[in-house]
Amino acid sequence: MISNKLTFLFFLCSVSFVFAQTLTGKVVDATTKEPLETVSVYFDNTTIGTTTNESGEFSIDYTEAVQSVLVISYLGYEKVLISNYRNQSELNIELKESVNQLDAVVIDTDDGMSREIKLRWFRNEFLGKSENAKSCKILNEKDIKLRFNKREGVITAWSNTPILVRNKNLQYEISFDIIDFEITLGSFNARSVVYLGTSFYKDLNDKNKKKIVNARAKTYKGSIQHFMRALYEKQLTEEGYIFGKEGYKVKPYDYFIISDTIDDFGTKTVSLKESRLGIFYNDIVESVIQVSVDKFNVDKYGNYNPIPNVLFGGNMGKQRLADSLPLDYGLDLTN
Repeated sequence: MISNKLTFLFFLCSVSFVFAQTLTGKVVDATTKEPLETVSVYFDNTTIGTTTNESGEFSIDYTEAVQSVLVISYLGYEKVLISNYRNQSELNIELKESVNQLDAVVIDTDDGMSREIKLRWFRNEFLGKSENAKSCKILNEKDIKLRFNKREGVITAWSNTPILVRNKNLQYEISFDIIDFEITLGSFNARSVVYLGTSFYKDLNDKNKKKIVNARAKTYKGSIQHFMRALYEKQLTEEGYIFGKEGYKVKPYDYFIISDTIDDFGTKTVSLKESRLGIFYNDIVESVIQVSVDKFNVDKYGNYNPIPNVLFGGNMGKQRLADSLPLDYGLDLTN
């Protein structure tokens, strides 16, 4: 049986790069106009990032291989997300100091659930419950703020600093900056999970160890990223996917209508004839895709949008941060 529980996994994405180039810029304090040093500058959900120097300047290279917003993040300041950088060679960015009023409202508040229990829920739904998740460690749990709304049965999490996760199995250190995180509780399990944020992956496998390479490849196969890349290339069957409807095996392209025309950003449009379709990987791993829009866009790197309208349940719906790979995974020999 295909699970009816869908997990909502939201990540920030925009459109694809068109050509390779170098982007430079300067980051200053919006009030004093003084340069800010060690500001994080990265493309969301990738391994591509840098920091500003003592003059607040940065330089970062990018290619068409990844689609992401550019994230400018610095402790104590409001984060800036930039999507329209492709036609610019120089960026001048002013960061405003952040004021977090939510902390003052909930600090030391007894909401009826202990921090230990809330933190357990957070770990399970943020990292997941897979073998990769068991190998993960959150390096700064003390920075995570948690609140429980008993009336609505919702746990909310946030942090003023990025959450740092060390993934031992996949050898990534992930910096995840929460924008929104909510767990709606059911009787025994989470009824739904919504998390939105930006992330940067630091590759710890500098010696390209075969064990880690194989672990990443195993995680990739059957993932949403793998599925979307196969969908774009019309290689679903060749990549090991089969599809079911009401207990019967169906032909994938009787249901997925994929445009032959690629737009200026390298994306294709996909329509799903039915709003819901069962997905099986290698005849065993079971998932479900549910779409609430007439069409969605996908590119050859596995990026798709609008993400909130393309949901996954079953195995794909259970995939969490511990089972995630950067968007630039598999696009060169270093990943």
